[in-house]
Amino acid sequence: MPRLSDRTRLIASATRRGQGRRPVNPPVERASTMLSDDPASMQDSTPGPVYGLDGTSAARELRAALADLEGASEAFLVPSGLAAVTVPLLALLRPGDEVVTSDAVYGPTRRFLTRHLAARGIATRFHPADASTIDILALFSERTRLLLIESPSSLTFEIVDVPALTAACRARGVLTVMDNTWAAGLAFRPLEHGVDVSVQAVTKYAAGHSDLLMGAIAVQDTEIARAVLHAIEDMGWHVSPDDAWLALRGLRTLPLRYNEALKSALQVAEWLQTQPEVERVLFPPLPGSVGHDLWRRDYAGGAALMGVVMNGGDRATAHALMGALSLFGMGYSWGGFESLITHETPQLAWRQHASALAGQLLRLHVGLEDPADLIADLEKGLKAWRALQDSNLQHPA
Repeated sequence: MPRLSDRTRLIASATRRGQGRRPVNPPVERASTMLSDDPASMQDSTPGPVYGLDGTSAARELRAALADLEGASEAFLVPSGLAAVTVPLLALLRPGDEVVTSDAVYGPTRRFLTRHLAARGIATRFHPADASTIDILALFSERTRLLLIESPSSLTFEIVDVPALTAACRARGVLTVMDNTWAAGLAFRPLEHGVDVSVQAVTKYAAGHSDLLMGAIAVQDTEIARAVLHAIEDMGWHVSPDDAWLALRGLRTLPLRYNEALKSALQVAEWLQTQPEVERVLFPPLPGSVGHDLWRRDYAGGAALMGVVMNGGDRATAHALMGALSLFGMGYSWGGFESLITHETPQLAWRQHASALAGQLLRLHVGLEDPADLIADLEKGLKAWRALQDSNLQHPA
């Protein structure tokens, strides 16, 4: 029988037969204490959870669905997307080791590397966001234990050649961890391209409704899976049964939401790049954009998240644009049903390698609203930008 499509498999796992009369989704089981019928069955070696931390029905079903989606032997749940990144690093690194990663890595991940790991004798080297495979490998030293991949990168959306990097890392005995939140386990499957650990923020597209925090860690190798499991057990990470149930419900419709949002995002991106106030749009699915060639080769879709580089401007003009919008919420995160906008130029100051952008950087997440309405809303924002910029030119400080 041919392999079912993602959209079918994510639903078929709920309707499979042979389990008797039951609800489509497992029930929410709120529990700390798990009771047994006899002393022998209380042991860890017996099937089923012995304590609430081990995960009840919804969490087990969610783990199984995510493992299937990622092509993994095991998928683990942790309380946030950031924890999905930090747990494998804690599990796999020791004092004296070194991590190599992009200078454009997610801000909280960078903070963990430079604050928590550095204080424990684990160093980090940052490569330029647009570095080639050869340039990235040139940064490796005898201490390099792990390459942390984020592709596309945060804010500026550069894409690296993952298959080439993983092949080179395996030859050097270097582990790879990839933050795959942008592709959501749908548009790109890191484990199929040689990555050792694939992580994503379930908070974003998998859950899809901006109402929970969760991360997922997917692995294929049994030794790495054991190390990750031990780290989770030792730190007491757990997700609530209510959140697991909500995430599982969201996961059932992930492919439809993800693909529909991409269609809208392409319409918005194509319109934005024709506007005189916009210098360029950073969106790999958009022809001519940063990373488009690698995206077209390796990806089967994309998140509706993009960077918009303005023609000049300053903090005030960026805020004027944002303030004029009524359909784009001003809030961090993405992957939910709603459109969002943030001003990201200040975060670029954290980087060691300066990004050569012509003006202010905004980040847009395109949700499930009608793209024509979103474009009309952005027209109001660009009008406010233009008005303040013209005023500044006429009356310079």
